[in-house]
Amino acid sequence: MRLPALDWARGYDGATLSSDLLAAAIVTIMLIPQSLAYAMLANLPPEVGLYASILPLVAYAGFGTSRVLAVGPVAVVSLMTASAIGPVVAQGLAGPLVAAAALALISGAMLLAAGLFRLGFLANFLSHPVISGFITASGILIAAGQVKHLLGIQAAGTTLVEILPALLAGAHQANGWTLAIGFGALAFLYAARRWGRPGLAALGLPARLADMLARSAPILAIAGAVLLVRAFDLGARGVALVGAIPQGLPTPALPALSLELLAALAPAAALISVVGFVESVSVGQTLAARRRQRIAPDQELIGLGAANLAAGLGGGYPVTGGFARSVVNDDAGARTPAAGIFTAIGIAGAALFLTPLLADLPQAVLAATIILAVLSLVDLRAIARTHAYSRRDFAAMAATILVTLLVGVEQGISAGVILSLVMQLYRSARPHMAVVGQVPGTEHFRNIDRHRVETCPGILSLRVDESLYFANSRFLEDRIAALVAGDPRIRHVVLMCPSVSDIDASALESLQEINRRLAEAGVKFHLSEVKGPVMDRLGRSDFLRHLSGRVFLSQHEATCALRGDCAQAQKLS
Repeated sequence: MRLPALDWARGYDGATLSSDLLAAAIVTIMLIPQSLAYAMLANLPPEVGLYASILPLVAYAGFGTSRVLAVGPVAVVSLMTASAIGPVVAQGLAGPLVAAAALALISGAMLLAAGLFRLGFLANFLSHPVISGFITASGILIAAGQVKHLLGIQAAGTTLVEILPALLAGAHQANGWTLAIGFGALAFLYAARRWGRPGLAALGLPARLADMLARSAPILAIAGAVLLVRAFDLGARGVALVGAIPQGLPTPALPALSLELLAALAPAAALISVVGFVESVSVGQTLAARRRQRIAPDQELIGLGAANLAAGLGGGYPVTGGFARSVVNDDAGARTPAAGIFTAIGIAGAALFLTPLLADLPQAVLAATIILAVLSLVDLRAIARTHAYSRRDFAAMAATILVTLLVGVEQGISAGVILSLVMQLYRSARPHMAVVGQVPGTEHFRNIDRHRVETCPGILSLRVDESLYFANSRFLEDRIAALVAGDPRIRHVVLMCPSVSDIDASALESLQEINRRLAEAGVKFHLSEVKGPVMDRLGRSDFLRHLSGRVFLSQHEATCALRGDCAQAQKLS
């Protein structure tokens, strides 16, 4: 384990400090309302969102490799947290604060262990269509779940089949003041996001100042809503408020843990770890590419693990790298992770001095903040693109979306991963194979069904486009047997292996069986274009000694060597 902070700390100068301070100021303004809103989304007190935005930023700055990634609460992980701690709290295993902190600690330990053992590659099993589908479904689910706060009604439910009927049943009880504040805040925030920066720039403000003011829109919405509540005593008119928020910072401590609690939270923590890591690495790699920098995925596991451990010890809940705030951090000119440390100081200052001002904040304003943030995650065009390109990936994406919306978030991501793996195994178990012939006038060989090629009647040239292993070796046996049985003129079978990077023990036995059966039928079995490492492994077995044919360097060499034998056989026949 290394400390990437030692790399960027060298040569830290005044220019870098000023850039990091400016970026931190902008991100802090953005992060305060987001932290409060996402804590509410996780069914936790609003101050927990602030706590989750302090120590994790400091921990990631020491162990993470991205210069601009901003970690903290995010919408999808907040939703997954609510889904995970709900049953635990209902069973009486722990209170929500303890359960959330325990979830962060378990996730942090898993990420840290994965980083130490260099298991970052495991995240590759979570395909992009599955992640995209899960984020889209989560965005829809989150937005639907926040509508009750815009209406000022009670509507329980964690899936669409529960949320929508509850909203319809309670819509007639909507509070007019809450509706006005909620939809007013939503319209204001949308206008600020859509037209704020260009509008302010058109008034002659410098680009950096215009951007900073546009990013401050959530703070302005909060301030305006608080003033309205106090001016018209809207709390007495049925507008749901955030209420008193404890002033100060929690003392870092290990929450009360039990084996039963850890066992109940472990599956959800594993899913949160994987989803958080994939999202964080994707954002980090995208932003690093802009600056011609790179991040180390295994070290990122350690950085995120440290951030989540810090969140658990600091009274927070699971965190990861957020796309929106990281982009803002990058655009604002952050040069090093020190910007995250300065942001943490700003959030800590808000927790110490600003929380008394937020007691009269309407929950509808936080709901509007969440809705506007998560709807940007919904990518319906990706569904259409995936359907047009790959029906297999579309099936995994669709299953993820439907199960997430109708059953639950944990079940949705699990269904997508399982279906992706099953379909990948099915595809690799039935690898693409092509009978090939020679392109006239060249030494190239192509699929006879796609190109005009020349073939020799006595030679079957079969190209396999997959490594050979236990799941597809029988398929290869059956394909060769069928082709040979269908053409009595065949005297030679040449298996082209340019795409074969591995042959396991099961596939080796299949090759031996193919060789034996062909020999009994008077057909010689050859290999061509075998990769060096594969050839080395075959050399450690007795397969090559019993091979009825030869191993050729290229398919062209094989064809030239065997064509004469086929011609002589045809004359004799």
